[in-house]
Amino acid sequence: MFNDIGALELLTLVVLAVLVFGPEKLPKVIQDVTRTIRKIREFSDSAKEDIRSELGPQFKDFEFEDLNPKTFVRKQLMDGNDDLGLKEIRESFDLRKEMAEVTDAVNGRESAPSTGTAAAAASGTAATPDLLKKPAQPAKDERPPFDADAT
Repeated sequence: MFNDIGALELLTLVVLAVLVFGPEKLPKVIQDVTRTIRKIREFSDSAKEDIRSELGPQFKDFEFEDLNPKTFVRKQLMDGNDDLGLKEIRESFDLRKEMAEVTDAVNGRESAPSTGTAAAAASGTAATPDLLKKPAQPAKDERPPFDADAT
């Protein structure tokens, strides 16, 4: 609950509590606060047990922490449960290689052929378009294509 409170912050809270409540009333206030926290935890635990019992035996391993979207995504996608093949997709995508290929294409350099482009180069077809090559200009009397849906 208070995992991110350091020693200095805790000491500041204690000094502030002594100044606000005074040394005589501070033990009583601490008892009241701990009693209230204990009652809230008991109420929360009993409510969780009631919900689990109402859901039935098929939800006996249901955890309320799974309702948090971060926990749900981490549990479904990041753990060993790889029904969708996401691990293979993650491993096959190399952002540095993709960026190097784009940089080489923009600068007009030939990049090292990868497995996908080696077969295309052998067959005589280019796997990636030449971005520096200017497109052919249409004839003077030729009109550009007309798209009725675009207007």
